[in-house]
Amino acid sequence: MADEPDFVPALGRSGLTRDYDRVIAVMTRERRWRAALLGLVAPAAGEVIVDVGAGTGSQAIAIKQMAPGARVIGIDPDPAVLALARDKARVADVEIEWIQGFGDKVDVLVDVPADKLLSSLVLHQCDLPVKSAILQAMARTLRPGGLLAIADYGLQRTLLMKLLFRQVQALDGWERTGLNAKGILPQLIADAGFDKVAEVRVVQTPTGSISLYTGRKPA
Repeated sequence: MADEPDFVPALGRSGLTRDYDRVIAVMTRERRWRAALLGLVAPAAGEVIVDVGAGTGSQAIAIKQMAPGARVIGIDPDPAVLALARDKARVADVEIEWIQGFGDKVDVLVDVPADKLLSSLVLHQCDLPVKSAILQAMARTLRPGGLLAIADYGLQRTLLMKLLFRQVQALDGWERTGLNAKGILPQLIADAGFDKVAEVRVVQTPTGSISLYTGRKPA
């Protein structure tokens, strides 16, 4: 019997990895929140930009396409999704550094201070200690004054969004996702050492609302 992974796979099941892009596109209004996240990151030539939990690479590829002169690094623990990411990057003809590893080790995996760090649809899959550990490692990785940008399921403000979010909870675990639904992320981001923490946008989707958060590492 194969060993179980030490992470929650894409869509909560390793057998669903190849369906990830199609499901996310349909069920999360992906174009809307990914475009908003790209706008928050605002990549520029010469920057080091790290995508923690890069998955199949959609956001990292979009960043590299907007700023070909940026150094873009994508980190994910799942070799299956990284294989898909590499294939997508080849098709898009962009050069991205892909690293297999966990988000709570990002400060060890990246060899220089990052100007910007982002993460999308990762933290809701993690237990509370792991959420905190990832955010703390991200803070250690950023240069002073660097930007953190996160897109993830956050506070579910309406009954409809709470009901829709149950689909995600059934896949990714009720306890860990429930913390996100209660709105814990801004406090966790601040506790990790970031300031100017803000929820800057909320996108309602067929699987609950996705919030976009920003923070800065103190200069």
